[in-house]
Amino acid sequence: GNMEREFIAERQKGLQTYLDVITTHHILSNCELVKKFLDPNSYSVNYTEIALQHVSMFFRSEPKWEVVEPLKDIGWRIRKKYFLMKIRNQPKERLMLSWADLGPDKYLSDKDLQYAVKLLSSCSHPYIYKVTFATANESSALVIRPFSEKGTLKDLIYKAKPKDPFLKKYCNPKKIQGLELQQIKTYGRQILEVLKFLHEKGFPYGHLHSGNVMLDGDTCKLLDLENSLLGLPSFYRSYFSQFRKINTLEGIDVHCFGHLLYEMTYGRPPDTIPVDSFPPAPSVFVVSVLESILTCEAMKNGMPTVSRLLQMPLFSDVLLTNSEKPQFKIPTKLKEALKTSKECIEKRLTEEQKSIHQHRRLTRAQSHHGSEEEKKRRKILARKKSKRSAYESGEEHSAKYSNSNNSGASSIPPAPPPPPLPPAAPPPSTEVPMQCSPQPVVSASRGALLSSIQNFQKGTLKKTETCDYSAPRIS
Repeated sequence: GNMEREFIAERQKGLQTYLDVITTHHILSNCELVKKFLDPNSYSVNYTEIALQHVSMFFRSEPKWEVVEPLKDIGWRIRKKYFLMKIRNQPKERLMLSWADLGPDKYLSDKDLQYAVKLLSSCSHPYIYKVTFATANESSALVIRPFSEKGTLKDLIYKAKPKDPFLKKYCNPKKIQGLELQQIKTYGRQILEVLKFLHEKGFPYGHLHSGNVMLDGDTCKLLDLENSLLGLPSFYRSYFSQFRKINTLEGIDVHCFGHLLYEMTYGRPPDTIPVDSFPPAPSVFVVSVLESILTCEAMKNGMPTVSRLLQMPLFSDVLLTNSEKPQFKIPTKLKEALKTSKECIEKRLTEEQKSIHQHRRLTRAQSHHGSEEEKKRRKILARKKSKRSAYESGEEHSAKYSNSNNSGASSIPPAPPPPPLPPAAPPPSTEVPMQCSPQPVVSASRGALLSSIQNFQKGTLKKTETCDYSAPRIS
């Protein structure tokens, strides 16, 4: 093939752009094939085989259940598998078994986890989907529910068949159309009521999305209450982990409700979070609720609570006709364990948000440092600094040269003093001036000596007689 450097660089750039598009697409980025391509070592396990092993072990102790068929890839989770089930003595009734291993937010002890999962089958609420059977062990859990041919709220929005693979159902819908205003109001009110119920019970959820809302006639019923017990990550975690104000499970539920309301209104998820502007909606009250949850201001200043959302005009006038009394008794000891688990989940989220915030700051700084404008600015500053240094260096050199000229005489070492002279005769009547070079400034005693030397006259010296004893003597 073509191995030219420019061609390879161009292909690499194109591949990186392609991968960026895939990894920023919420559904595609969670696809098993994408994850295996990007990180084959971490996703080499066949979870369908593992799920079948666990389900087979379960059937040994519970022989009344029988697998009809596996429901391949109907969900978005890689480590969660689904099977269509039936009861041997009720062959026409269809049920759905879901199996999942434990996630990173599992903080309950094995004993508390098993007890809490089994407790789900005793929960009775008009807006919670009934659990037929549930059990857990130290590594995974399985839950059996009635199978609904109508599917979930997401299936209604996307006009999809429940048994089809997740990507086929929701990734590229043929027609995008939101629900009617009355459906939005009714379904929204029902979902808010069940969230309020769970919050009051101290039961952590944090997994609201349209695929976890089952339709039973005109009633919405919440699914997958076990997810928070098993410590599984939320469908929208990649969104709310970007915003440090969303740091509680109650806040997560409100944020996820904003996604759900947007999807019900416009027939598709929002392109980006936060949302800057909203398309025309069936009612201004819908936009008002969305603005209170999904805008940048809401992310920074805080979102409304579930109770506050119920008081907004979009939902406050909805009449609920279901009179079923909710029942969900949680023992005090388990409540304390759930509270501790909830605090641990929130703490890990806060730490993750802090880490993401620091990484984003570093990335922005590096991006700014490497931008063309910043490079030009640094070059200009470096040029100015270089000129300033050269100018200062020149001034310093000139100053040194000037000082050297001014102090040149003083810098010459003084001449050695002359030998001692005999006493001088009185000065003559006339003086013979002598030319001499300028002398440096000296002390008083030294000045007198120099003056004496300058005025020296040879004629003033006395004549002397010399006795020469150097000639040889002959006796």
